[in-house]
Amino acid sequence: MATDRKTEILRAAIELIADEGYGSLSMRALARASGMKLGALQYHFRTWDALLASLVAYIESEIVSAFESGVGELDQVSVRDMIAFMLDEHVGTADGLFNDRLWAQLWAMEQVEPLISDLLEEVYAKFLAHLEVKLVRAGVAQPRAEALALISMVEGESLFTGSGRRWEKDRPAVRHSILHLVDERYGTV
Repeated sequence: MATDRKTEILRAAIELIADEGYGSLSMRALARASGMKLGALQYHFRTWDALLASLVAYIESEIVSAFESGVGELDQVSVRDMIAFMLDEHVGTADGLFNDRLWAQLWAMEQVEPLISDLLEEVYAKFLAHLEVKLVRAGVAQPRAEALALISMVEGESLFTGSGRRWEKDRPAVRHSILHLVDERYGTV
């Protein structure tokens, strides 16, 4: 369990990534953003890998908490509820800390930080497993392929219609279209 100070540091890291890009995140920059000296930061996160692991764990726990408080238990909700949650622009916190600018930066960070790639794949794998079970129940012939297609479509939505993107004004219509496809294909499963 993260201490309040660790949580503040992780939130500062998320803000730094979302506002300035993942390339701006370093131990020194995070210490400055957190209002502390580098040594004090390293007391909380001894290594870069420890920071990254804690960051992904924090993001995952906040998303799961938001999902459970806003939608319900992951294994109890419908495919539509899962997809609608993923399409929400400000998932995870009331202040919108986990916005679509963060996700784009995390995807880019995966390309240069193998640990981030491994950790985020584990987060996606958990969600994918729940989605796949629901698709099996729906009688889908290739549930893994469809679950991956759904996640790809949802994640791609923010790349094309997210904040500051060329087609941002089309976001509500794209969201509606995705949910319509889900409704047509899976009903209430």
